[in-house]
Amino acid sequence: MDWKTLESKYVYHDRWLKARADKCELPDGRIMEPYYVIEVPNWTNMVIITKDERIVLVRQFRQAFGATTLELPGGILEKGETPKASAIREMQEETGYVSDDVEFLMQISPNPALNNNTAYFFLAKNAEKLLHTSFDAFEDLKIETYSKEEFKQLLIEGKLQHGVQQGAIYQALIKLKWLNWEF
Repeated sequence: MDWKTLESKYVYHDRWLKARADKCELPDGRIMEPYYVIEVPNWTNMVIITKDERIVLVRQFRQAFGATTLELPGGILEKGETPKASAIREMQEETGYVSDDVEFLMQISPNPALNNNTAYFFLAKNAEKLLHTSFDAFEDLKIETYSKEEFKQLLIEGKLQHGVQQGAIYQALIKLKWLNWEF
């Protein structure tokens, strides 16, 4: 079922986004041209649970969505950085929380039809607020914490709008045994 890329050319190139037009041959010989691929950086997110079992989220305005969202902290995976190191760095920079109990949750392709990137998700347990935040130049975040019940209500009410983060959130809730599901 694999396609062959016969040609590829960039039609847009900026620091965080590249767009390329590919000429592809399908297995039956048909040619698809152009097939646009959006190249964006890989990123990491952290589900942070404090020592007193509160979940840490960040509130920020999202220009593309045109609204303020409530999300997991995270950001772009820097060159040469491992996904785990990136998630820990982002947790510390965006929230000031620190944890020695960090585990991998999952990695996914946020939009495999259009994008070439990967999102990595981690779970930090027993986190403590020990550091000052260190926002990037254009970050304007508000850190908020929620109890289990408050967080479940946010999910029920659809208050978490970052769709790519939903799977990792539910995976973390299952690992934490915050959901009473039987499979």
